[in-house]
Amino acid sequence: MAQRHFEGKDHAESYQRYRVSPPQELVDEVLNFLRKRIQGYLDLAVDVGCGSGQGTELLAPHFLTVVGIDVSPAQLEIASSKEHAPNVSYRQSPAEELPFEDGVADLVTSMAAAHWFDHPRFLREADRILRPGGCLALLSYTMDFELEYGESTSKLNEICQEFYAALHPFRKAYIGSSSLEVYKKIYDSVSYNDKEWHECLKCRMIMPLSGFIGLVETFSTYQGFLEKDPVEAKRLSQTITDRCVRVCMLVCWYADVSQ
Repeated sequence: MAQRHFEGKDHAESYQRYRVSPPQELVDEVLNFLRKRIQGYLDLAVDVGCGSGQGTELLAPHFLTVVGIDVSPAQLEIASSKEHAPNVSYRQSPAEELPFEDGVADLVTSMAAAHWFDHPRFLREADRILRPGGCLALLSYTMDFELEYGESTSKLNEICQEFYAALHPFRKAYIGSSSLEVYKKIYDSVSYNDKEWHECLKCRMIMPLSGFIGLVETFSTYQGFLEKDPVEAKRLSQTITDRCVRVCMLVCWYADVSQ
């Protein structure tokens, strides 16, 4: 049975505001893999578990039609209401019952969502709608982002590790202790001879501290904590924020004094 999360309106709005788009380097890896197998134009891409559409929009320049699929009306409302490419549309559907005919999709992808699906049923559906030579691409990222800010980098990451450790008990049992292991099991279960596993692609992006905290708060671990004890969950976020700010301010103060 698939898991359903991230469906509340407030959470969907936070998802849109703070979730990061997949890096272009990763999208390029997928497209390079696909173009070696399909010559000419690419017709249809289906992004399953699209959320508010951050990843879906990245596919628009490369396909005639892109359809984002999600089970959550709140996520789809936000995805549909924001400005998006004219060849992108959104439809409500579970990942295990994709609303497409057989053999029509050049690409079926899922970006940071496949770990919540009923994997055998989803894989059968993806295989059903893919055309010969089409590609199934499952992308995700780890929760333990690393921060970088001059001389305070090491201390900031110590604080973040405490943040992650405090949230770890609230991981959903469905994905166990590591989503990486979930994806490895999915990969091993796929019978395609032509498949590739990419362990890690490190990417850098600039974001304010508030953006990083907001991102972590969208994760299911934080949402689980928030559901159990909202006062303590919010206190934890504020404490982590205050500690990070103090570290950065201290470094800046020392820098000013030394000049």
